[in-house]
Order: sequence, then structure tokens, then C-alpha cells
Amino acid sequence: MAAGATATLSFASVPCIKHQLRRGASAFNAQQFSTSSSHWQHSANLKWGVPRLRAAKRVIVAQAGAGSYKVAILGAAGGIGEPLSLLIKMSPLVSALHLYDIANVNGVTADLSHCNTPVEVAGFTGKEELAGSLAGADVVVIPAGVPRKPGMTLDDLFSINAGIVKELVEAVADHAPGALIHIISNPVNSTVPIAAEVLKRKGAYDPRKLFGVTTLDVVRANAFVAATKGLPLADVDVPVVGGHAGTTILPLLSKARPKVAFTDEEVEELTARIQNAGTEVVEAKAGAGSATLSMAYAAARFLEASLRGLDGGDDVYECAYVQSQVVPELPFFASRVKLGREGIEEVVGSELRGLSEYEARALEALKPQLKASIDKGIAYVQQQQEAALN
Repeated sequence: MAAGATATLSFASVPCIKHQLRRGASAFNAQQFSTSSSHWQHSANLKWGVPRLRAAKRVIVAQAGAGSYKVAILGAAGGIGEPLSLLIKMSPLVSALHLYDIANVNGVTADLSHCNTPVEVAGFTGKEELAGSLAGADVVVIPAGVPRKPGMTLDDLFSINAGIVKELVEAVADHAPGALIHIISNPVNSTVPIAAEVLKRKGAYDPRKLFGVTTLDVVRANAFVAATKGLPLADVDVPVVGGHAGTTILPLLSKARPKVAFTDEEVEELTARIQNAGTEVVEAKAGAGSATLSMAYAAARFLEASLRGLDGGDDVYECAYVQSQVVPELPFFASRVKLGREGIEEVVGSELRGLSEYEARALEALKPQLKASIDKGIAYVQQQQEAALN
């Protein structure tokens, strides 16, 4: 089984223990990487699920036992797809990595194939090879689409990325109907409802297996809170709920762990920075791209959590944008979910109880915007279907 695999530079080989995943949600942690040695191994001593590290005496790429899961990345030659592919290539839970894009994927495939980890890599180029890229996939990750540019909102991407996601999800429904689907392509608030509608029309919809990847909001919240309050980064866990754009992103600072007091000013500043962090990166790159590296990191963290769930790991939790009844008027909502062998085992709504006054107001304020984005995605598929009949 995949759980028995061990690899260097791994973010999945930390034991899954209950208090770790409730606090930290994922074993994917930057402390497991080091520039001072080419290889590190974990000891049995853990603090909140974060391993103590010791330098190994020699470089070992992988020990006995290989991963058992096949992952397909659709959009693998893009700004997110490339670094995400590298991170997945290092996962001990993965046996095969299929890289698909409309162009330039052969170079990425060749480059990754030189990394001496056990994951087998294969490249697929163009629509005629899309079906082959999906054959036997356990998880399909979709970062395909155009990135944000300065001055663009996530909704500005809709007209292009909506069609891309629709086409790719149709292929998933046809060729990998049982796979978990991780949607990264923005605007996630709309592209996940698009994916759901496409799957329904194909008779392949299982709400337990469709995710909008909002882990980057959690990663940013953890980083910003740790820096603001001087906390060890590995100790911080901030749930982020709502959606994945602007003010629909709601970090629940009152639920942050470890418990810490925030001034009203800190709450407002941190919330605004987390909500606008994508714009911060877009502007800093000055037209050269969007948040690609941090998104790849977050997507890899979420993938590892999903694979641990598939592998039978106990108490595997992450925040994700999924079909939900946590907020009755919003059919899709980001909150913490429990991951298992069939995808989502539980959508956790308890963190929406006992909100601060600021958070309660923000939750009410985001509802109309998020509902409009959901409706926009659903309407898009309906309009496309009607156009195809005319």
C-alpha cells in the first residue's frame, strides 16, 4: 500500500495522527525541506504533527514500497502546473503522474523524468491525447486556464476559463468518472459549480469527489498570522471559509489555533491582506504572472491530504470549496472537510458557530456575492447546452 512508502523531500510520510490534522490539517510542511542537506529523515518525535528532522548520512531517494495512486494534472505546462508537478513527483503516495497540456508539456515531462524519485511521469499533448492522460486516474487536478494580470479581477477570467474547465471536466466524466477532481482554475467560486453541472449532465456527479482548492487562503492566513503574532509557523492553523475571491474569503481568526488575542485593527488588517493577497502577488510581479509558486504549494498540500484520505488515513481535514448545506442559501461553500476513501466524509460546519461580531457581519456580507458567482457558473452551463441545441 501507498502508506508504507518513504521518500526523501517528502511531505506525506509524516504519520497521520488525530490532533495533528485537527490543528494543522496537513503534513505538508515547509520545515520538511532544508537547503543544508540533500536528504532528511523523520524521527518518531512529533510536536503537533511536525517532525523533528535529522540529517541522513547518505542520499536515499526512496525506500522499499512505492505509491499506489495515479494523478493527472490538466494544465501541467503552466505557471502553477510546472511547480505542482515537481512537488507531486516527490510524493511517496503517487505511483504515476500524467501531465497534460495543449503545448510545451514534453519539455516538462522530460525535465521531471530526470528527478530520481519512483513516480513514473508521462506527457500528453493536445486534445487528441486528453483521454489517454486521464486513463486510470485516481485524482485529476485542473490548474489550466489564463492567469490574472494587473488590474484583472478573478471574475474577469470567467469568459476564458469557464470554457476550459467545462471541456476538461467533460473529458474527466467520460474517461475518469470515479476520480477526485481538484479545481484550481479561477474563478473557483464559479468554476466548481460549472464542473458540478457538467458532471450532472454526464451522469457522473458525486459531490463527495469535487473540490475547489482554497488551501492557498489557509496557507496565507497561517503565514500572516504567525508573522503578526510572532508564533512558530508550524503551530498556526486558521480556518478560512466562504469562497475564493476577494471579500468572499473569510478567515476565522477567532478560531485560530493556538488561541491568540487580536486587536480590532489587527483583525481588519489581516482579513484584508488575506483577501487581497492574490492581488499583492500580481502587482509585485508587475505583469509577469500571478501567484504560481504559493498556489502550487497549497495545491500539493491539498492533494497529499486527499491521497491520505483515499489511503485510509484517520482524521484527515482540510478546508475546501464544496457542495454544502453549511450555509443553506449557498449550495457551494468553503469550510473544513474530513477526507476519506470516497472523498468527502464530512463537511464541518461547527466552526461557523460562535463567530465574532466582525466575522458574523462579514459572513452575511459575502453571501450575495458568492451566490451570484455560483449562479453565474450554473447559468453558463445551461446557456451552453441551449446554444448546442440550436
